[in-house]
Amino acid sequence: MGDTRTRLLEGALETLRAQGIAKASARVIAAAAGVNQALVFYHFGSVDELLAAALRYGSEQRVAVYRERFASVTSLKELLDLGRSLHADERAAGNLAVLAQMLAGSQADERLAPATAGGLALWVAEVEDVLRRVLAGSPLAEFVDVTGLARATAAAFVGLELYDGVDKAGAEQAFDSLEQLAGLVTVLEDMGPIVRRTVRSRLRKANGD
Repeated sequence: MGDTRTRLLEGALETLRAQGIAKASARVIAAAAGVNQALVFYHFGSVDELLAAALRYGSEQRVAVYRERFASVTSLKELLDLGRSLHADERAAGNLAVLAQMLAGSQADERLAPATAGGLALWVAEVEDVLRRVLAGSPLAEFVDVTGLARATAAAFVGLELYDGVDKAGAEQAFDSLEQLAGLVTVLEDMGPIVRRTVRSRLRKANGD
């Protein structure tokens, strides 16, 4: 039973990668899994529930692959280097396409939205942990909404998957701009306590504190 369930989860992921959510029917998923389509409903109740479970299953597996690398990041530059590598690897494997397809499907079927948000949340949690660690002591730390920044970062990487498909040079430019921003933060941190106090003071004024 457990093996059949796993085959259905993997069959759903393969269907999303290869054919998109529009083709993700019980028949197509069951064919990809090599099982009878009645087993979709036996194990999951509906195709939507299967897709939701497949996204959670796939996201948990992929996040686990990168967890040690996230834990070893010590700077924004390293985080962006990891993000670039992760984006390339996950795009090549079709896993970013799965998230993009589920995001698209959630616009038309609100039942898919919680699972899609949950899949993204697994990535957000890893990014947020890194940001809290690398921004600690930075002049920006008290002014940055780390949770919001982590969500924006995760959303950007999924969005870049879509952008890369129509404008590869533009997607590369976006990555380069993020790296430049990380470089500016690094330079700021290296300028010593007097400059950092000045930056904090100006940021407080800009925020009306």
